[in-house]
Amino acid sequence: MAVLNKIRQRSVFLIVIIALALFSFVLADLIRNGGAISQKAENTIATINGKDIDRTDFARKVELASRNFGGGTSNIQAVNYVWNQELREAVFEEQLEELNIRVGEDQVNRLLEESLASNPTFLNEAGVYDKAKMQEYVANVKETSPQAYQQWLDFEISVSKGAREQTYLNMVKAGVGATLKEGELSYKMENDNVDIKYVQLPFSSIEDTEVKVTDAEIKAYIDAHANQYKAEASRSIQYVLFNEKASQEDINEIEAKVTKLLDDNVEFNETTKTNDSILGFRNIDVKNAEEFVNQNSAIKFDDVFKFKKDLPVTVADTLYNLDIGDVFGPYEDRDYIKISKVVAQKQMPDSVKASHILVSWAGLSTAGDIKRTKEEAKTLADSIIAVTQADKTKFSALATQFSADNSNKDKGGDLGYFSPGRMVPAFDEYCFENKIGDQGIVETQFGYHIISIEDQKNKQKVIKLATIAQKVEPSEKTTNAIFVETTKFQISTKDKSFEEVSKENKLEVRPVNKIKELDENIPGLGARRAIVQWAFNEDSKIGEVKRFDIPEGYAVVQLTEKEDEGLLKVEDASSTIKPILVNKKKAEKLKNKISGNTLDAIAQNQGQTVKTASALSMKTPTISGAGTEPKVVGTAFAIESGKISNPIIGSNGVYVIEVTKKTPANGLDTYMSYASQASKNQEGAVNAKVFEALKEAAEIEDKRSKFY
Repeated sequence: MAVLNKIRQRSVFLIVIIALALFSFVLADLIRNGGAISQKAENTIATINGKDIDRTDFARKVELASRNFGGGTSNIQAVNYVWNQELREAVFEEQLEELNIRVGEDQVNRLLEESLASNPTFLNEAGVYDKAKMQEYVANVKETSPQAYQQWLDFEISVSKGAREQTYLNMVKAGVGATLKEGELSYKMENDNVDIKYVQLPFSSIEDTEVKVTDAEIKAYIDAHANQYKAEASRSIQYVLFNEKASQEDINEIEAKVTKLLDDNVEFNETTKTNDSILGFRNIDVKNAEEFVNQNSAIKFDDVFKFKKDLPVTVADTLYNLDIGDVFGPYEDRDYIKISKVVAQKQMPDSVKASHILVSWAGLSTAGDIKRTKEEAKTLADSIIAVTQADKTKFSALATQFSADNSNKDKGGDLGYFSPGRMVPAFDEYCFENKIGDQGIVETQFGYHIISIEDQKNKQKVIKLATIAQKVEPSEKTTNAIFVETTKFQISTKDKSFEEVSKENKLEVRPVNKIKELDENIPGLGARRAIVQWAFNEDSKIGEVKRFDIPEGYAVVQLTEKEDEGLLKVEDASSTIKPILVNKKKAEKLKNKISGNTLDAIAQNQGQTVKTASALSMKTPTISGAGTEPKVVGTAFAIESGKISNPIIGSNGVYVIEVTKKTPANGLDTYMSYASQASKNQEGAVNAKVFEALKEAAEIEDKRSKFY
């Protein structure tokens, strides 16, 4: 009681102490984690025009996109798909809110109806969209599947947002139409013609070695055209591969293990305490070969007859010529050591031509609107085959009338020629096991097939093999040795250069330059996002070496260069800019060489000839014998007939031209059609150009690479 009294007396003091302790705990946690601001940053994958993109919501959308795309899409592709959606939504949202663009419930419902009009889930018996079915579906998924219901809500939201966005784009399109004057200009550019004579002094007439372009000039060009030569942040690496491959010792052990299965052996039976004699593969009866294979092989028994062309190329002749019961091996086939025993052989065509009538029943994927039961379908199939067996000529008409296979019912059920394995097993077996003219009924997952064998080609021997296969893979001893070798290599790079250590170990160094922050594939390694993330990690230093596990073994990677966002380096832009500057200098040299007051004189002085070009237009400014030269053609329309131009620097050389004839187009009563086409062209570009403009103007902080 005394203790309790003391606690009561100091209750306020204790409360203060506890409160301070809790506060210090929370404060320490905030400091340790960088504070509330840092936690917010960790949950934000991007910020677009001040709007934070929540990491969790983004991840949910990426997961959904991955499921929708299926197995053919990588994670980073799904990330980029969702990013483009989020970016588009964010940059448009700012405009939509500023203009107060809204869509009504009726408009959204109409758009939903249009979107779902062809979806079988929402169609009634007449094949028409039924709003009641849609409402029933939504109510059902809301009760039974939160995930499906969330997808539906996302779909409704996307339809609404799409409608608002389209309203905005339509407003922009309303302001980009072409006038009749613009239509007239378009008509004239297409139909006004000009004929010229010209002398071309091609750039190729001066050797590149006669023109020097310095790095300073390239740098000045980059600075003057900064918008064209922006560079993303990039990283460069080099790597060597350590492949986990089976050693010769491993291969010998696997071969010995397989070989041991050929002959009889004695094993001690722990249960009976006696020695049991175990038959080897060589002596096992062909009837028991399947069981023996399934017990001892990494690949299960393949109950299929094979043509010679289907056998492993290196041993095809040997296997094909074995008798039933004969054994061959061990032999290597791709990544396996194998022994094979012939268990059966027969004659079989390599292709069959057949027709069929597919009788389906309710519940099958082929049923469509069919309501019959399986029993009714079997009765119908029996009735049809009774007719076709009595009169084969009726097969085609009955296929057209009754077959559920829409791909060939109008061809009388004709499937053409097909090779073994093309059809489902039961169908395939009937066609290749029976003879020409036979008819029969076969059941598959698609329904009852009434089959008629029309023709068989190239009958030949086929064999069935029982094959024991063991995969050639490195042993634990080998994988441990490779791991040690990789570790020693990595340690050695601390004292010697990466290239030197690679040379000592006879390893090929593979450089990979200019990797971008959201790249996924590394040439020679495939999708290795972890390597890209490491290369872009702020803590990764140039020269640092790191080992990465890959399916083939290990990749030891060195970071060789870091490039921040900015302008391209001279060496990176040189291949693009140098030809431009070379031609520019050549143009000045060629202009200075020109002398003479007539084309003939200019041509003679330069060792060239006077050429002609007819019916040139502004829309297609291509000069016969010279190529596409818009500046030259434009100048031709600008000077008077009979006049000789000043030197013109074109795309392929320097030109002097003389206009010999101008042929204006006759003109039209109205240029409405050209104006209309010009409007359509401009409107067609609105969607992409508006998005690009909004994206260019947006403030974007993209942190995707930190999370993916």
